[in-house]
Amino acid sequence: MLGEPEYNMNELFAQLGLDSSDEAIDDFVEKHQLAKEEKLVEAKVWTDNQRSFLQEEWEKDAEWVEVIDDLNVRMHPDA
Repeated sequence: MLGEPEYNMNELFAQLGLDSSDEAIDDFVEKHQLAKEEKLVEAKVWTDNQRSFLQEEWEKDAEWVEVIDDLNVRMHPDA
């Protein structure tokens, strides 16, 4: 019996239509650091479709939520 798929950061970036290589992800995170009070889904870096995906998955507490949370932490280094 197969369990639920485990998602990772590379798959999240691919789902968002972004370069999903480790180097590209590190570069993206480094270039798009967010202020402590700025919410991940409100960042200007996202397209409307990307923002909607992130918001919907977060609100559903879906399979992606752990990876989205990790991205949130990585983009908020001072939080």
